[in-house]
Amino acid sequence: MSFSNLFMKSGLNVVVRDAQAAVLMTATRQGHTIRGKPPGVARTLEQRIREENVEDPEVVARINIGFPQLKESRSAQLKKRLEHLKSQRSDKQLEQLARSNKLIIDLDKVQGTYVKTTGQHDLRLLADHYGIFEHLFGSAYFVPRVPLNISYQLDGDSLAPVYNGNVIKPAEAAKPPQISFDGLVDPITGQAAGQDTYWTLVASNPDAHYTNGTAECLHWFIANIPNGKVSEGQVLAEYLPPFPPRGVGYQRMVFVLYKQQARLDLGSYHLAAADYGNLEKRPFSTLDFYGQHQEQLTPAGLAFYQTNWDESLTQLYHDVLKSKEPVYEYDFPKPYLADQKFFPLKQPFNLYMDKHRDQKQVNKEYLERKLAKTHPFEGPKKPLRYPNAHPIRDVPSWLRTEIRKERLGTGRVQDY
Repeated sequence: MSFSNLFMKSGLNVVVRDAQAAVLMTATRQGHTIRGKPPGVARTLEQRIREENVEDPEVVARINIGFPQLKESRSAQLKKRLEHLKSQRSDKQLEQLARSNKLIIDLDKVQGTYVKTTGQHDLRLLADHYGIFEHLFGSAYFVPRVPLNISYQLDGDSLAPVYNGNVIKPAEAAKPPQISFDGLVDPITGQAAGQDTYWTLVASNPDAHYTNGTAECLHWFIANIPNGKVSEGQVLAEYLPPFPPRGVGYQRMVFVLYKQQARLDLGSYHLAAADYGNLEKRPFSTLDFYGQHQEQLTPAGLAFYQTNWDESLTQLYHDVLKSKEPVYEYDFPKPYLADQKFFPLKQPFNLYMDKHRDQKQVNKEYLERKLAKTHPFEGPKKPLRYPNAHPIRDVPSWLRTEIRKERLGTGRVQDY
C-alpha cells in the first residue's frame, strides 16, 4: 500500500502540489454554536401556538343548559344508607337465601338505582365522547335528568333497545321505535310534578344530511306530549328511518327530550305528508331551535345509537327518497413509488408490475378470472383436498407461486 493510500484509509486528505513537496491537510471537526436558547430553556412549538392563540376562559367556558338537581345533605344520605344496611343485616331470610345460593337479585331495581345516581352523569360523559353536545348544542351541555326508554320492535317479541351508543342496523330501525319516560316527575326534585306537563321529542342525525353539510337531518318531531304519553303528542314530522350511505361508516341517531313550560305552537316545523321523502325539507339545527325557544324549552333527556349501511337501504332510496343510492369510497393518498425500472432486481415480476397499474383494473381482472372458473348453476369448483400434492408444470416461477397461493387461499386472494 502506498504512502498516500495509507493516509486516505486513515481518513486524512493528501494534496500533492508537485513532485518534490507534499502538503498534508488533516480533516478536523469544526465547532458549532446554538442559535437562541438551549432546548431545555426555549419554548416548544405547542407553547408558542398556545400563547399566540389565547382564548378567553369566559368565552369558551361550557354552559349547563339543563335542569339542576337538588341533592340531599351528606348526613341525610349517610343516614339512609346506614338504615338500609341495618335492615339488610337483620333480615334472616335474606341471609339464608344468600348462604344457599338461592338469592335472586332484581336487575330492574339495580338499573333504576343506577339511573337515579350515577347513570345520568355517565350518559353525559358518553355524549361528550361521541361529540353529541358539540355538534348539536355547540359549547352547551346538559345532564339528562329524565331517563328515556327507546326500543325498536323486531320480528316476534324481540326488541332492539337503544343504549348509549350501541349499533342498530337500518333494517332494525325501519319502523318507529317504542318510547316511554316518566313525564309526571319533576326533573329537579325527583318528586311528582302535581300538574300536567308537556314535552317535545326530536330525533335528528348530525351526520346524514349530505345535501347540506352544516345541517342535521330531521327524522322525527313530536311536540306537546302530555304527561309522557308519546302516542298523544302532536306529530310535526313523521318518522323517517336512518339512511347512512354506503361507504361513509357509522352515523349517530340522537333523541333529545325537552320539557315545556306550557303548550307551544310549533307549527312552523310541520312537514307535509307530500314532503315525507324530500330531504330538502328536512334540514334541522338543534342549536337554532333551542336558541329560538330556550325560554319555553329545557333539555331533559337524551339517547343515541350508531348505524351504518346495509342492504335494506336500496329500497328506501328508490321507493321513499326517490333518488339513486349513493356510494362513497375513501380517497386514500397515493403511495410513493420509485421510477419504474426495466430490470428490477430481487422483485417479484407480477407484484412489481401491478404496483404501477390502476388498482381497480387489477381487481377487475381478478374478478373476471374468478367468474370464468365458476359455473352459473353449480357454483365454483370444489377446492383440492391436497393442494400441494398436484404438480404445476410448464409455467414460470412467479405464476407457479401465484397458483400455489390461490389453491391454499393465502396471499392476495384474501384481498378480493
